[in-house]
Amino acid sequence: MRDYRVIADRIAADIAGGRLKPGDRLPPQRQFARRRGLAPSTAARVYGELVRRGLVTGEVGRGTFVRAAGPGVTPALAEPAAAPVDLELNFPVLPGQPERLAAALAGLARPDALADALRPVGVTGDAELREAAAAALSRGGWTPDPGQILFPGNGRQGLAAAISALVPTGGRLGVEALTYPVVKGIAARLGVTLVPLPMDEHGVLPAGLGEVAAVYLQPTLHNPLGVTMSGPRRAEVAEALRRKDIPLIEDGIYGFLRPESPPLAALVPERAVLVDSLSKRLAPGLTLGFAVAPTGVADRLAAALRSGAWAGSAFAMAAARRWLGDGTAAGIEAAKRADAADRQRLAAQHLSGFDLSADPGAYHLWWRLPAPWRAETFVAAAARRGIAITPAAAFAVVPGHAPNAVRLALSAPPPGALAAALDVLAELGRGVPEDTTVD
Repeated sequence: MRDYRVIADRIAADIAGGRLKPGDRLPPQRQFARRRGLAPSTAARVYGELVRRGLVTGEVGRGTFVRAAGPGVTPALAEPAAAPVDLELNFPVLPGQPERLAAALAGLARPDALADALRPVGVTGDAELREAAAAALSRGGWTPDPGQILFPGNGRQGLAAAISALVPTGGRLGVEALTYPVVKGIAARLGVTLVPLPMDEHGVLPAGLGEVAAVYLQPTLHNPLGVTMSGPRRAEVAEALRRKDIPLIEDGIYGFLRPESPPLAALVPERAVLVDSLSKRLAPGLTLGFAVAPTGVADRLAAALRSGAWAGSAFAMAAARRWLGDGTAAGIEAAKRADAADRQRLAAQHLSGFDLSADPGAYHLWWRLPAPWRAETFVAAAARRGIAITPAAAFAVVPGHAPNAVRLALSAPPPGALAAALDVLAELGRGVPEDTTVD
């Protein structure tokens, strides 16, 4: 039997080289097998490998299409999309933002300051940085104890360290049934089993919290659903966590967009690890993570950060200290809150009449597609028009149990390009899949 991975590598090379373009349809598996002299089972494994790498999307009865994004296990793990309009990755950078960040870093160019920023540093940072981070993380009347803040390199590393510290290999981590795709990859690499938790329009259901080592939740601006857990539901979830003695890993990455909403961790500070970072607040290229950990967990989390090589660098800490301390970060965050609200209004206008859900302050929205569209087919049709979007399957914990929906990330394109892309997607949504076929 020919190695299916070698064949998948060749197709991957065709995609990377542009010989197969986003939206191109691959031949049916049986036809592919005949052309290449393969067993049907080998052809199926080739296509499965391409799906696993995030290079293609497929739907029974409609075909397999080249994705708009580059290679990766899931869309959220992929390199930035090559499509002209990226509605897949959410990394907002506003006009004038690089200049504001650069001005705050000017002092680091001095040899003495740079020498200090290039030295080794621990995961606890220094007192000045911890105080600045505590102020930045404050929201809804809650402020973390500066002494409980650790510094991973970014938010993803903070999540990996928290899962490693709280869930043993072979253990179970409860997550919302639709969750951040990176957590799926982290869990797989750590040997952790994800347990999907039932949800409704208010967030995770407290009654669904079962026998797990810990839970990972996104109470504020849930990704992908864009909803924020209500106050009463937070109280119910906090009481269930305390009653069942379950630790919480809270993803607060979008919390800065809802500064009036305190984290769930504020209700269960003795059992919650809150993870945040500068990636969305400022920019992903030079970032720093934050992990607020209670006494009794902090030592394990610090050990996980060190052993996993997930600690922040001294230079990133020095940059963050300046951005947080002089008001640069706060000013950019305020501008992004206004920008996100503007983009949500734009989306509501251009996608009027469709079944959307989103917080008015979020940088993404959830679109339940109309019949006869299916998510993977819609993603492929959008890709043929140069627009990268994410199907619900990327977020589903259980394969094959994804709703018929897509997530649109609104932060990347300029407003004019975003409006034009939304009009194209609205036109697609009002049509039928056959209308999108390219001869």
